[in-house]
Order: sequence, then C-alpha cells, then structure tokens
Amino acid sequence: MSQPVINVCLYALITAIATGFGALPFIFIKKITPSVMGVSNAIAAGLMTGASIGLVIEGVEVSYPKVIIGLLLGLFFIGAVEWLLYKAERSHRDSPGFLVHKESFFKNYKTAIIIIIVMTAHSAAEGIGLGTSFGGTFKFGLMMTIAIAIHNIPEGLAISAPLVAKGVSWWKAALWSIFTSLPQPLFAVPAYMFISYFKQYLPIGLGFAAGAMFWVVFADIVPESQENMEKEKSGTIIVLAMIAMLYLQYIL
Repeated sequence: MSQPVINVCLYALITAIATGFGALPFIFIKKITPSVMGVSNAIAAGLMTGASIGLVIEGVEVSYPKVIIGLLLGLFFIGAVEWLLYKAERSHRDSPGFLVHKESFFKNYKTAIIIIIVMTAHSAAEGIGLGTSFGGTFKFGLMMTIAIAIHNIPEGLAISAPLVAKGVSWWKAALWSIFTSLPQPLFAVPAYMFISYFKQYLPIGLGFAAGAMFWVVFADIVPESQENMEKEKSGTIIVLAMIAMLYLQYIL
C-alpha cells in the first residue's frame, strides 16, 4: 500500500475518532435532566441541519438533478428503516411471553437506532468526499479533514445523548459514535484510488445523506427537544446552532 493511500486512511480515521468526542460532555453531566436533553437535542438538530444544508450546497455545485435523486433516496431509505423498526416492535409485542420492558426498549431506543443507522450511511458519503478531496491537493484534503472532524463532534453528541439518557455509559456511547463513522476510512481509500469513478456519484451520496438527516432532525430530534423545553427556546437554539454550523463551513 502506497504512502498517500495510508495517509488518506489515517486522516479519515481521525475524522471517525472525532465523532467520539461528542460523548465527552457526558463525563461531567451525571444526571440527564429533561432540560439538558431538550437543549442537547436542539443543538444537535441545528448543527445537523446546517451540516445537511452544506452537503446539499456541495452536491448542487456538481449536479443539481443528482442531489435531488439522492435526497429522495435518503427519504425512502429512512422510511424503510422506520418501517422495519416498527415491524420489529410489533413482532416482539405479539410474541409469546412478551414483557413490558421489551416494548420500552424499542420505544426508548428507536431514535438512537435510527440515528446510528443514518449516521453510518451518512459517513460513507463523507468518506467518499474526503477521499475525493485528497485526489485534488493535499491542502484541500487537509481542510476537508478538519471540517469533517469538527462536523462529526456534534454528530457524536446527537448519537450519545439518547443513549446516555437511557443509562448507557459515556464511553460506550463514544464507541457507538465512532462506530457510525468507520465508513469514512473504509470509503475514503477506494474513493481516493478510484476518484474518477466515484466523483460522478458523489452528489447522489451527499443528497442521500442530507435527505436522511433532514428526516431524522424534523421527525425525531426536534419533537423530542420540544417535549422537554418550550418550543420558542428550542426553536431559537436550533436556528442559532444551524447558523453556527453554516458559518463554520463557510470559514473552513
């Protein structure tokens, strides 16, 4: 394996590890109160919305129609995931010897499971983008590494918050967060090696990630935030966090 390929893999691995940093605040936050959950979900929703808008903008610059296709595929994907989780819940509810805690597991962890699945698919698109960027210049690839790494931290927060709230330790939540980003090094290397092949499909991947992320934000995270705090405060935090993420992408 050549040195440039090893470098791409290492930089992509850094972005994956950065996702685990999102769980670090829960070292100090011992008790997850409803207000903490409300604020955490609002921040995560805003940051994820801003990141998703950035993905759409990046994809549109290459191909508008392919981004639309990706958005629709992302919507259909998350709809299928939701349906499968619903079927699993019904299957356990109707099974002999069903216990109440089984239903609670699916009810309490459904959002976390969906977020983990979507973030994992999202990471594949980011990995492709990262590998493609190193196909240009090293400076551009390094800039993308920094941007994705910073962007991954609030994603880790979004994954960790519902897990920690249900009793999962912060370090296990950090490992789950890192797990969702492992597709980044796995996809970055082949993307770098076959840049001409992957580049034409990159807008679809970016649109797919954005479409699925939009659904998770507005169908799950925002309602959960507004269950734990006033809608006005939640909305304000979401918009401010979204603006912060968009500005961060702009300066990077």
